[in-house]
Amino acid sequence: MTNVLKGKRIYLSLGSNLGDRMQNLLRAKELIGKQAGALLKVSKIYQSEAWGYSSTNEFYNCCLSAITPMEPVALLDVIMEIEISLGRIRKGGGYSDRLIDIDLLFYEDTIMEHPRLTLPHPAIAKRRFVLVPLTEIAAELVHPISGLTIKEMLHSCTETDTVTPVTHW
Repeated sequence: MTNVLKGKRIYLSLGSNLGDRMQNLLRAKELIGKQAGALLKVSKIYQSEAWGYSSTNEFYNCCLSAITPMEPVALLDVIMEIEISLGRIRKGGGYSDRLIDIDLLFYEDTIMEHPRLTLPHPAIAKRRFVLVPLTEIAAELVHPISGLTIKEMLHSCTETDTVTPVTHW
C-alpha cells in the first residue's frame, strides 16, 4: 500500500546572517520537517548580501517545499515558534540581522490578506535571494496573482544583488 502525503503544498524561504548560519538553516529545516509538515524538496544554500538594510553580515538562504496539514495562520504560528526556539528576537519594525528568518512564500495557490499574513508573500518578485533558490526547486510554479512562473519572475527581477551557491545539504 502506498503512503500518500495529505495536506497542502507550501514553499518557505529560510535565511540566516548571524552565528553559525549553516547550522541555523539545518536546524530550522529539521524543525520544519518535524513540526510543520513533510519536506519534499530543499534547494542548495546560497549566500547574498542583506536586503532592505545595510549590514556587513552576509546571509545564507535556501528554499524548501513541504506538505502541511495545517491552515495558513496556524502554520505561521508554528513557523514563528520555530524561529523563537532558534533564538530569533524581533526588534520591532524594519529589517535587521537575525539568527533565522523563515518566510511562508506560497500556500498552494491561496491568495489571502490577513492582519498577520499575506499570501503569496508580497515581496517574492523583488528578492533574487528568494527567486534563485525557489527556481531551483519550483521553476514552473505559477504565481497565482501575476500568472508568471518563478523562472519568469527571476528573469524579470530588477534587483542586481549577487546570489552565489554555497553548498548542497
